[in-house]
Amino acid sequence: MAEVEVSEARMGVTVRDVAAYEFIVGYAHHLKKSRKFVLPKWVDLVKTGVRKELAPYDPDWYYIRAASVARKIYLHKGLGIGGLRLWYGGRHRRGTLPETFAKAAGGILRHIVKQLESMKVVEINEKGGRVITRIGQQELDLIASQV
Repeated sequence: MAEVEVSEARMGVTVRDVAAYEFIVGYAHHLKKSRKFVLPKWVDLVKTGVRKELAPYDPDWYYIRAASVARKIYLHKGLGIGGLRLWYGGRHRRGTLPETFAKAAGGILRHIVKQLESMKVVEINEKGGRVITRIGQQELDLIASQV
């Protein structure tokens, strides 16, 4: 029994071990505190997809989306903008017409991924999509262990 506890303590905590909501809130707070991650000017005006009528109400929504994108890329290596658009898309209610699926806005996701690349958290994969860098993995695991 004591042997198992010692081995778990040595291995450390990763993003997979922490609840998604707790990690995303913790990493969003970290991004907000850091000077490297800058909000664009249009963040309070933009919608997150065609299917939305208004911009998000939460003033920190951009940090939360960025933390969620970083977690998604951490968990699913090789995930690109198209896959992220599908993940964050949803039901498009079209009035009297039948509802359909609508993708999320790609420009927002591209901007977030570019900023994560400039912070050296994410890099382009040779096979396509993005992967977490070693520095990014260490940073995300550190935040996960603090949560």
